[in-house]
Amino acid sequence: MTQSNYNNSYVGSSSETQRDILSPDEDSKIKHISELAEAEKGRKKEGGSEEEAVETGKPKIQKVPMVLRGNKNFEKFYEPRAISIGPIHHKNKKLQLAEQYKSRLAATFIKESGKTTKEVYVKIKAEMEALKLLFDPEVIKGYEDEELSWMLFLDGCSTLQFMYGIVNGKMGEYKIKSDQVAFVQQDLFLLENQIPFKVLNLLIDSSQAKDELEKSIKEFLQMNVMAPGYQSNSTNPNIDEDPIHLLQLLQKFAVFPPRKKEKRNHTGQQSFRNVQELKAAGINLKPSENCSLIDIGFTSLCFTGWLQLPPLVVDDSTGPKLLNMIAYEMCPDNFRTDYQVSTYVCLLDSLIDHTNDVKDLRSAKIVYNLLGSDEEVAQLFNEIATDLVRCPSLFNNVIAKIQRHYDNRVITWMAEAYNTHFSSPWTILAFLGALIALVLTFVQTWYAINPPSENGRN
Repeated sequence: MTQSNYNNSYVGSSSETQRDILSPDEDSKIKHISELAEAEKGRKKEGGSEEEAVETGKPKIQKVPMVLRGNKNFEKFYEPRAISIGPIHHKNKKLQLAEQYKSRLAATFIKESGKTTKEVYVKIKAEMEALKLLFDPEVIKGYEDEELSWMLFLDGCSTLQFMYGIVNGKMGEYKIKSDQVAFVQQDLFLLENQIPFKVLNLLIDSSQAKDELEKSIKEFLQMNVMAPGYQSNSTNPNIDEDPIHLLQLLQKFAVFPPRKKEKRNHTGQQSFRNVQELKAAGINLKPSENCSLIDIGFTSLCFTGWLQLPPLVVDDSTGPKLLNMIAYEMCPDNFRTDYQVSTYVCLLDSLIDHTNDVKDLRSAKIVYNLLGSDEEVAQLFNEIATDLVRCPSLFNNVIAKIQRHYDNRVITWMAEAYNTHFSSPWTILAFLGALIALVLTFVQTWYAINPPSENGRN
């Protein structure tokens, strides 16, 4: 049979004949797409739009996107070192030692709740169907409801009591060593180490210490925002806003809206590459009024400009926190993200090329380096910013202002002259000395050419 005859016979074949030429695997795939198409038809008939679906949908608890795990240098920052929270790393044998901590913390929580263990556990058990919907199905595959509900109960109780103990200085009473406390504190903000915040709310509502627990969560988050002297702000979120998990709530605390907002636009390509080039153009650095990562602005006057950046503490926990907030922003089902943390990191990376850039940021009290060398800080941001997606309009208005200042050659020449002759007391003294010598030379030359007359002396 020729190819054309075969095609004609296939077109005219019955549906039964069509099924005969399909493998079971192909049938399965066709069925899957058909079910999705029918579901889409049903959603549209009910009046739901794509925008409404995005608006109401929330990211599920899931693993770090593979595009980020591809960097082997940062793979360790996505995995817990001391304690597992939730199902993803629950079976990691390296973390089994911490189970005794969780049991002790949970027992303390129950004791201070004024309820029995059964009364509190039943509240979690009763909500299991709704709680399971908050996870990516892949991460809870293989867990029975009984195992999962007890895990959420134990992890939720111990997490709440740990935060309360940190804030109120009670970790010594819980007999947990300080090094383990530091590791656990970092582990609570890993994307793959989360449980639904709804679990924490259910436990808080069952406790007679509800107000103290809610207050301790806020203070614990403020302690972990990576800003020196962080102060709560009226625009900060609270736990009544139905957050997804602790990591998302930390991100909300880190990027709360600044008091003065810059207009967004889609222009602003930059040609400057680091802090040194900005300094050469007369642009100075100063800390922002608050510590929101998106509180970034630029003002200029004559030949001088000021770039305002939020103060940031850089220590061993900064890299993991930033990377896991970025991972949350890049989750495939996080449709509502503005990539705020990713865009901030990209901006900082564009300002940091060498150790001198970090040194200037430290001198301006923008970066507080607790890592060690300035080279480590530069390397950290240069590596983190690899393969990140940024919001095209978030800081583009600021970049456009900087670029206009940077491109003005008159301003740049005046700035270079200022930096050359007035950047320090010694250059000022040298300039004044040269100026005085020039004036004296002029006076001496004047009198040599035009000596005073005899009549003038008389």
